[in-house]
Amino acid sequence: MNSSFSALQRIAAGAAILAGGALWAAAAPGADGDDKRGYRVAHAKGIVCEGTFVPSTGAAKLSKAAHFQGGSVPVTIRFSDGSADPFVPDNSHNAGPRGMAVRFTLPGGGLTDVEGQDHNGFAVGTGEEFLALLKAALATDPSRPHPWPVETFLRAHPRALKFVQHTAVVPASYGTAAYFSNNAFVFVNKDGVKQAGRYQFLPVAGRRDLSDAEAGAKSRDFLAEELRTRFARGPVEFRLVVQLANAGDPTNDASLVWPDDRRTIEMGTIRITSVVTDSDSAQKALVFFPTSLTEGIELSDDPLPALRTSAYALSFARRQRASQ
Repeated sequence: MNSSFSALQRIAAGAAILAGGALWAAAAPGADGDDKRGYRVAHAKGIVCEGTFVPSTGAAKLSKAAHFQGGSVPVTIRFSDGSADPFVPDNSHNAGPRGMAVRFTLPGGGLTDVEGQDHNGFAVGTGEEFLALLKAALATDPSRPHPWPVETFLRAHPRALKFVQHTAVVPASYGTAAYFSNNAFVFVNKDGVKQAGRYQFLPVAGRRDLSDAEAGAKSRDFLAEELRTRFARGPVEFRLVVQLANAGDPTNDASLVWPDDRRTIEMGTIRITSVVTDSDSAQKALVFFPTSLTEGIELSDDPLPALRTSAYALSFARRQRASQ
C-alpha cells in the first residue's frame, strides 16, 4: 500500500488539474513550493511538439467538425508526466499518469482541444469523489496506525486503486503509450445524428512498457531525450479513434470503462514531426481546455470536463502571475 500512498500523494498534489477538488487544492497553503511556481499543479513536467492531423474518409460520417472533413490540419501536442513535481524523474513509478494533450488548428483559425491519459478509465467519476480522494490522501500520515484514510478510501473505491496501480508503469516512450480521454463527448454529423463516444490515441509503433530493471537504467529525462531521438528517424504517429457508446453505456462517469467489444471509428492519423522551439517557454504559455470544442462535437452529461476547465483556468492564471 506504500506505493499506492505515494501515487495518491502525487494525485492529491495535482488535484487542481484533475477534478473538481481543484479549487479547494489551489487555495490550500503549501499547494505550490517556491521552486515550483509557474508550473502546472499536475502534469508539471512535459514537452511540446508539433505535427499534423489527417482525417480518415469515415470521420465525417460521425462528426461535421471541420478537422474531420478532409485535408491535413496543424496540431500542437504536449506530452507530460502526471506528477506535480516539474523535476520528477521520468523513470519514477510516481511520475504517472502520462498525458497527451492535442490542440487542432482548424481551417479558418479556430482551435479545439483533446486530452488523454495513459489509463483507460479515470480514478473517480465525479468532482465530489475526487475531493474525497484528495482529503483522504492529505489526511494520511504514514507514521500513524492502519487503516490510513487513503486505505479506507481505496477499499471503498476499487477503480481508484486500479488507476493508481496501473499508472505506476513506466512507458518505453511517449510514442509507445496509448492515451484515453475517459470523458465522453457527443459527436454530431451533417444530418444531425448524435452519437456519444470517447477518444483514444493509439500508437502506430505499438504499446511498450519497461520492466523495473529497464526503467532503473534510464536517465531522469529519458522520455524527452528518447522522443528527440525518435524524431531524428521519422515522425511519431497515433491513430485517433473514437469508441462509441451502446445504448445504456454510462456517459456521466469517466471511471466506468466501456467493454472492448464496443464499435470504434478510425478518425484519422496524428503525425508528430518535431519538438517546438523553446519547449519550456511554449508549455508555460499553453493551456488545454476539455470544453474547447467546435461545431460537430458537444459535451455529454459527464460532469468532469466543465469542472476541469474551471480548474485549468485557475491554474493557468496562477502560473501567469508567478511568471510576472
